[in-house]
Amino acid sequence: MAPKSNKKARSAIDEIVSREYTIHLHKRLHGVGFKKRAPRAIKEIKKFAEKAMGTTDVRVDSGLNKHIWSKGIRNVPFRVRVCLARKRNEDEDAANKLYTLVTHVPVESFKGLQTVNVDAES
Repeated sequence: MAPKSNKKARSAIDEIVSREYTIHLHKRLHGVGFKKRAPRAIKEIKKFAEKAMGTTDVRVDSGLNKHIWSKGIRNVPFRVRVCLARKRNEDEDAANKLYTLVTHVPVESFKGLQTVNVDAES
């Protein structure tokens, strides 16, 4: 049996952090019917943010929503660059202490972009 380590488990509660990701929506929407593509894209972005940031409360910014729907319900952009910001919940009686805010980051090209940690001030 492996020896037990004394390291504490990493908790999402301690870290207020922002990261930029590129989400490949085209592969996540493969096989989805035309009239469900944009709504499913929003769900897939929420699912991605929940997995990446470890919070169940995910909020999508209206600018990102407008970008996803900009070409209509059927023609969702193939890729989208987003900023995931884990923030403290100001509401005292909220179920979750943290939430994730997902905002759109406009880029010219997706070539060569990687995940980037963003400073807290922005």
